[in-house]
Amino acid sequence: MNALGMYVARESGLHSLHPLTKVLLTLLFITAGLTLPGNWTGYFIVAFIVFPLAFWGRVVSNLFSATWKVSLPFAISVILIHGFFWGEGTPVFEVGILSPKWEGAIFAAISMGRIILVMSVFLLFSMTTRPDALMITLKQAGVPSSIAYIIVTTLQIAPSFQRKALTILDAQRSRGLETEGNLYIRAKALIPLILPLVLGSLMEVEERAIAIEARGFNSGKKETSLIEIPDTPLQKNIRRIVIFSIFGLIVLGVLWRL
Repeated sequence: MNALGMYVARESGLHSLHPLTKVLLTLLFITAGLTLPGNWTGYFIVAFIVFPLAFWGRVVSNLFSATWKVSLPFAISVILIHGFFWGEGTPVFEVGILSPKWEGAIFAAISMGRIILVMSVFLLFSMTTRPDALMITLKQAGVPSSIAYIIVTTLQIAPSFQRKALTILDAQRSRGLETEGNLYIRAKALIPLILPLVLGSLMEVEERAIAIEARGFNSGKKETSLIEIPDTPLQKNIRRIVIFSIFGLIVLGVLWRL
């Protein structure tokens, strides 16, 4: 896991897009998936927009692997809850008190489409956008430094936790802690792993607060940067169109539901 979170360095057209363009496209795809009529819209957007963009950005294998790992726990819980605890409906099979319903399974599949859409779009954005470039862009767009820092930190929190957890796991194994085996052994190893992770995270919060003060986030003066984020008139026009499209989709979704 690198210091840039989930970012995957590639030479591609998607990577070279302005960060604000990618932010607005991310919001557009999510808005379209949640507002457009049709039960399978989420799957359609993922299959015909998100993954072709990932292919353009040369991160399609990374995106597929990450989306699968993140979405699988949600898929299992959604299918179990809606499949086995649905009310009235057509049973798929009946074994004792177990009687999953077709209607629940279909609803679970529709819900998973929306979940996969949101997960894949955010993962694609994180894999093709440098956090430092995103932070500079947000500040140049007028977003307060503290809010921009929170947004960028949120994108990095999962990789940071994973990196810290792996470090603690290796350290505890070197001290002779058993972390593999039956369920009892793994459960017993949780406390020696969780406590250092929580304490280390609290210390990291304090370090980040000191870093914010050291960088003068609250100074009230205009900040400068050595990094220039390239932008073009075409992308500016595209961003305007995307903003109008987002508002149009929201209005369309409200009218369709009314």
